[in-house]
Amino acid sequence: MAEAYAMVCLVDQGWADQNDVARAFGCTARTLRRHQVRFASGGLTALGRRRGYPLGRSRVPSTQLRRVLRFKSEGISNREVAQRLGVTENAIRKLLRRSGWKDPKATQLELPVTSGRAHPKLSAFSGASAPAVSGPSSPPADPKLSAFSYEADDEALVTFDTDPLNRRFDRLFAYLGLLDDAAPMFMAAGRIPHGGLLLAVPAILSSGVLSCARRIYGDIGPAFYGLRTTFVTLLLTALLRIKRPEGLKEHAPQDLGRVFGLDRAPEVKTVRRKLARLAAFGRATAFGRALAEHRVAERGAALGFLYVDGHVRVYHGQRTLPKAHVARMRLAMPGTTDYWVNDQEGEPLFVVTAEANAGLCRMLPEILREVRSYVGERQVTIVFDRGGWSPKLFQNMIADGFDLLTYRKGRFRKVARSRFQEHTAKFNGKTVRYLLADQGVRLLDGALRLRQVTRFTPETGHQTPIITSRRDLSAAAVAYRMFERWRQENFFKYLREEYALDALVDYSVEPANPERAVPNPARHELDAAIRAAWTELQRRVAQFGLEAVVSREARHPTMRGFKIAHAKKNSQIRQAWERLTRLRARRAKLPHRVPVRDVVEGPVVKLATERKHLTNLLKMVAFQVESELVENIRPHYRRTDQEGRTLVQNMLASPADFELTDNELRVVVAPLSSAHRTRALERLCEDLTRCNARFPGSKLRLRYAVRGAR
Repeated sequence: MAEAYAMVCLVDQGWADQNDVARAFGCTARTLRRHQVRFASGGLTALGRRRGYPLGRSRVPSTQLRRVLRFKSEGISNREVAQRLGVTENAIRKLLRRSGWKDPKATQLELPVTSGRAHPKLSAFSGASAPAVSGPSSPPADPKLSAFSYEADDEALVTFDTDPLNRRFDRLFAYLGLLDDAAPMFMAAGRIPHGGLLLAVPAILSSGVLSCARRIYGDIGPAFYGLRTTFVTLLLTALLRIKRPEGLKEHAPQDLGRVFGLDRAPEVKTVRRKLARLAAFGRATAFGRALAEHRVAERGAALGFLYVDGHVRVYHGQRTLPKAHVARMRLAMPGTTDYWVNDQEGEPLFVVTAEANAGLCRMLPEILREVRSYVGERQVTIVFDRGGWSPKLFQNMIADGFDLLTYRKGRFRKVARSRFQEHTAKFNGKTVRYLLADQGVRLLDGALRLRQVTRFTPETGHQTPIITSRRDLSAAAVAYRMFERWRQENFFKYLREEYALDALVDYSVEPANPERAVPNPARHELDAAIRAAWTELQRRVAQFGLEAVVSREARHPTMRGFKIAHAKKNSQIRQAWERLTRLRARRAKLPHRVPVRDVVEGPVVKLATERKHLTNLLKMVAFQVESELVENIRPHYRRTDQEGRTLVQNMLASPADFELTDNELRVVVAPLSSAHRTRALERLCEDLTRCNARFPGSKLRLRYAVRGAR
């Protein structure tokens, strides 16, 4: 008690911080925080609680639970299990009831070695394989459900284990270098936490992320958590709102493992090692291109308008990084700029990381080359904000076969109020009304002719000019497509809050171009000195002029006499002017830009981009999966626009029962909080069942239902 009280006092009175005190007393900072909470709630007596697990609270060792479930999977009775563990039969019953165990009506699935995809060295163990699975053939997939069409795995993976909760053989083979990935194994059980995550499997398969990863990365070497398991884990945890690898600490590995078909899910260090291994390949850009090509093939009709905008990931670390303007904060802060390209529905297509926070004008040509490689010779309209304003760039875009849609930047002639007319139109079931004026404009001394649609806001009198090369669209369509750019801003906000888009997953750095030109800091210092000198000169001139105005002619009948009387002030004005002239001459000799190596102390570095780019792509896919589920429930839920994503998030986080047969895994999701939400979940389960999807890496067809549904 005294030791805990001393630790709390040192921190609360400001003598040291938590880390220093914890280090001095030989404990962790978390222990110190526990002492602070106890002292704040119960005083000194609360610090005197005995060590160990609290009395009166039930405690179930995980090792004992695993042994009991293993015995039960072997068909051993409760009495025999109790005798082996030295407890009562009633204790075994309670333990099984709390864990949600159900007596399986069918035998546990064992995947055949001969039909699976195995490591070549495993052929010597083929005699130990289980018999091949036989059962009724699955019904064909519904061809109308094109939203969840997918390319299934060619073969199922191999396992030598029979207990889903004890994968010792597979881990041994992975340790010996004989296994590239663990086969998913499920068991019949009830109330599995987050079992509703399997609702996302058909959409994950439809996104093509697993097939693209297999084509780009191949495999990551012998491992229990192989390529497929790693990608499935990262996608499902992202949908569960585990925003960074450290968030896995808040979830039991055994519970998540049962959802993934494993004995336990990978933990923080394992996930970080897998990300580092994938980043070592250096193929994140190729992986992003493969995803974009698959997306274009699936959603080509939604690519008539592409929205381009930059997002600044603010950096708060110790490294010296170039600054960028953060619009939401209205500040220039160190960070990294990513440029995202979204389709007309607001769905992301691909992302490009700018070198040293290059502006949109500089990045647009590179982005347009990427777009052209995906869409071919199609005519696409690029929508962007004022950051990309450049008439010369517009000429090049039109010559390359692109149309443009952007806001006008700079000064422009106001349009007369009489020229505005009310336009009403309906887009995507939404009626819009604008006061618009349509006219032609000339840029680059008449060499570039474009169309300007100006919107008038009666409440404020503000005019918003929109420039476009599209002359086939109505004025209302031009305004609507331009203002739909806010979909992308909402996308950034959603990913930042729900998926931690700005979070760092890699703290390492890599060399940057030391010859990159940056503004000369010496000129900035002289600019500040020149402004101060000019202010001083103006102050002295104003004071001298004031003395001349209030001067009495009787004392100084001529200006010459006035100057003689104020010779000191006249000299000070001359000295201030000479100082300003010298500063301007010094500034003129300095170059405007210098190499960054002459400005930064030490080596020129930048944050490593490979691992962050890969996680951005996976978060993008998770957002797309969520969008597919939202669109699937739209016909069954009226408030989809307001609550669709929240409803999908609740569905994925719901517990579920697993019922297993030889070739099917039935996921029975728990009902939701209200009847109309549960009905939407039932319709979604029916649609997903007709997809006839298989869990990746297995032969199990997924069937979905809601507990208690008719």
